Amino acid sequence: MNFPTIKQLRYFIALVENAHFGKAAEACHVSQSAFSVAIKELENTLEAQLVDRTNKQVTITNLGREVYQQARLVMEDMASLVEKAAGNAEPLSGKLSLGVIPTIAPFVLPKIMPKLMQDYPNLQLFLREDQTQRVYEKLMAGELDLILIAMPYELRGVDQMPLFDDPFLLASREDSQLVDAENYDFDELEDESIILLEDGHCLRDHALAACQIKHLDKVSRFEASSLLTLIEMVDNDLGITFLPKMVENSHFLENTSVKTTPLPEAGSRQIGLAWRKGSAREEEFYMLGEYIKQSCEGGC
Repeated sequence: MNFPTIKQLRYFIALVENAHFGKAAEACHVSQSAFSVAIKELENTLEAQLVDRTNKQVTITNLGREVYQQARLVMEDMASLVEKAAGNAEPLSGKLSLGVIPTIAPFVLPKIMPKLMQDYPNLQLFLREDQTQRVYEKLMAGELDLILIAMPYELRGVDQMPLFDDPFLLASREDSQLVDAENYDFDELEDESIILLEDGHCLRDHALAACQIKHLDKVSRFEASSLLTLIEMVDNDLGITFLPKMVENSHFLENTSVKTTPLPEAGSRQIGLAWRKGSAREEEFYMLGEYIKQSCEGGC
């Protein structure tokens, strides 16, 4: 069995990302003719057509898109291998790209970042904050090394490391007439009195499940696009909501009249790390997971 060369994969990645043979060849610092030959050799090696060529444009085939995604992962692993061979094998060093969802980042990262940078000065940590589906897609595309998310969430092709549970709390304005927080009874809530984040935020689904919200007529048609907006709506007594415990002592609730109340029967979301199966840096990711767990003992 013949395998593609690293050069061929690097050239093909450049072709996909530039969508032009001339620009891709220039980015790789080779002549266009040599570049075209390398792409053709790659297709011959794989016995597959990766590019539809016309006079005016370059179109990557469906198979070519899949090869591109896999090629990026191969190059990521090769970069990791080179770093280790160059003497950069100490744990948690070199470049590391971490995706974090918005309902975790403001509460966990400030807790761990200063000490992490102090304890591992050779670590170059790049952060990307986005919704779960988007950071997952970037992970599988090789654009991120690992992601810090809330579970459960359907993920394929990854290994996961649960870190800690984050219970849900009832959140309401202190003098709210919408709920008796100390004697909370879901059945007594008025219709559309619960405000949640909009679709796309996993916190919405986790709150629905953990707080046993089975009757959606209790959920408002008005949705918040962010946690700050959600808290602002609750602070104006436009509804009640359910917040993860890590929000409780954060600046998000400062200068508001929002109070949180434990719910004995409420569940929690699970905070955890995920990375691509077979990653060469798996040992480091477990180390980072343990570091986050220890940093968040007693609450994040």
